[in-house]
Amino acid sequence: MPGVDLRQLRYFVAVAEERHVGRAAARLHMTQPPLSRAIRQLEDELGVVLFERTPRGVDLAPAGAVLYAEAGTLLGAADRIRGRVRDAAGTATLTVGTLADTAEQVGAHLVPQFRARFPHVRVTVHETDLGDPTAGLRNGAVDVALTRTPFDATGLSARALHAVPVGVVLRTDDPLAGRATVSTAELRGRPWVRLPEGTDPVWAAFWTGEGDPGPVVRTIQECLQAALWNGTAAVAPAGQPVPHGLTVVPLDDRPRSTVVVAWAKGTRSPLVRAFAQIAGDTLGHGPGPQQA
Repeated sequence: MPGVDLRQLRYFVAVAEERHVGRAAARLHMTQPPLSRAIRQLEDELGVVLFERTPRGVDLAPAGAVLYAEAGTLLGAADRIRGRVRDAAGTATLTVGTLADTAEQVGAHLVPQFRARFPHVRVTVHETDLGDPTAGLRNGAVDVALTRTPFDATGLSARALHAVPVGVVLRTDDPLAGRATVSTAELRGRPWVRLPEGTDPVWAAFWTGEGDPGPVVRTIQECLQAALWNGTAAVAPAGQPVPHGLTVVPLDDRPRSTVVVAWAKGTRSPLVRAFAQIAGDTLGHGPGPQQA
């Protein structure tokens, strides 16, 4: 079938068997919007209606029933071919770089989806400190990374997943802690955490502030402890979990930070491309691929 790929067929089969897009999305470990878009794209490519909406979900349309009858044979043959090719190639590996707060997203959301498609691949997760916003891409330590913007993306490609507001980490007894938002100007004169020498200046400027120099921190926990023990100010994602005694107050004059999946520009690795696609389908609430 020209224009129809195996991923679309697997999505179609899940919806056909569950009779409900939401349940199919949960089975596939993805959110409902990208699954709905994939089904619409499949219908557009085939030029037919595959599902009919019902009060309880969806039913197969006549054309969908024919496709479902054929899809099992096609997918079974594809799985057999894939298995023989993988056996011939041996063990494949993929190293994923993360920051501390994106590591949880890898484990909680991406692992089930990636393992379902690539059970033979050995995945290693490499967590980097705050001094390397590329999470190991820049020095070649990883194949693909989940990280946050902004950073110098020269030589890298990235896909935006979702953007989150940022705020300042304050102790709960701070006079500004009860505010709905604060501005950077209101924080002048406070000590701010510093990032290690040699850190990407674009990254350092975004996640620190102007004021008295505070301690150099390399991890998120060091950053939070500096705020807790000494009242040192630091910028963090608004949803960042913080210890008891701290709070994150949104900054009203700082742009959002975007979680991205990034890789070396020009990479030919199909595993990297697949990981980026799965990350976009699973975590994406923003635009499609962006070349950085």
